[in-house]
Amino acid sequence: MSIIADDNDFHNTSAEKNPVTKAETIEFDKNFENCIRPKSFDTYIGQSALKEALQITIEASKKRELPLDHLLFYGPPGLGKTTLAGVIAEQMGAEIKITSAPALERPRDIIGILMSLKGGEILFIDEIHRLNKVAEEILYPAMEDFVLDMTTGKSQTVKTLRIPLPKFTLIGATTKAGALSGPLRDRFGIIHRLEFYTEDELAQVIKRTSGILNIEIDTKGAHAIARRSRGTPRIANRLVKRVSDYALVKHDGKITEDIANLALDILKIDELGLDNTDRNLLKLIIEKYNGGPVGVETIATAIGEDTRTIEDVCEPYLLQAGLLQRTPRGRKVSPSAYCHLGYKKQSNQQTLF
Repeated sequence: MSIIADDNDFHNTSAEKNPVTKAETIEFDKNFENCIRPKSFDTYIGQSALKEALQITIEASKKRELPLDHLLFYGPPGLGKTTLAGVIAEQMGAEIKITSAPALERPRDIIGILMSLKGGEILFIDEIHRLNKVAEEILYPAMEDFVLDMTTGKSQTVKTLRIPLPKFTLIGATTKAGALSGPLRDRFGIIHRLEFYTEDELAQVIKRTSGILNIEIDTKGAHAIARRSRGTPRIANRLVKRVSDYALVKHDGKITEDIANLALDILKIDELGLDNTDRNLLKLIIEKYNGGPVGVETIATAIGEDTRTIEDVCEPYLLQAGLLQRTPRGRKVSPSAYCHLGYKKQSNQQTLF
């Protein structure tokens, strides 16, 4: 696709001159104790199969002395897609520039970032499924041929420019892989899905984070927090801070199993990691709609949330935990949810125990 721009636009496409959409350059500190985010595969916990595949790919790329193929990571939020991109950059010895698709509204936004890249650098675009059509089409030749197609001037003075770009690696992250257009998805050479974490993996994440933050925690306390973290490291890291606050104010500062459970009960996070929003969603379907099916728009309106929050935040874990079911007619509550919430399911109605 050729992008028409006047001369002023062309000369101002540098990312440094566009602070609003400038990609953030991340300088990864060699001392990982100064930052919670892991900097290497050794300190990156979980996603074992993915890590093994990436390590092989990175080693092969180094031996060929070529940049990595473009990568696409997808999966629920909070599983470490951005962190994984940073680890890859560190292993490749390359700088990484981070931006998000909603920030790339105008053609010159994406053009500026592409023209600021140096050979071997990594460009990370979060929520890449939200790229607009123009930005997406600018990326096609940049990803395939490492060129930027542009036209400058007006009327009879129009000139077509094919600007070469240094070879770079694009890493895209999305929570909705199905929302990507086929042409964009097909241009990624490596596509991986990130999985929810197990309790043991989350306990390791919690122990590591506690060590970095100088929080004293025992193994049972770490597992108590892990069980209520919805299989997500981001949530686990957030909860360990909140539990640490409780332990420091109400006790001696050490997190044990009992203290962790008391703190999480105060936060109204139950044994399966459900919060008030999750429970209200399930109770609504049970009490008002006889267990479902009911449409997601109706659910969102009834509990005062928007549909994106329901679909992107609540549903992935509820589906994974087997508490909610998606059907062509809408959402249904599973028998496990009835049991967890203290309901008994009858043929025509539900009553509390």
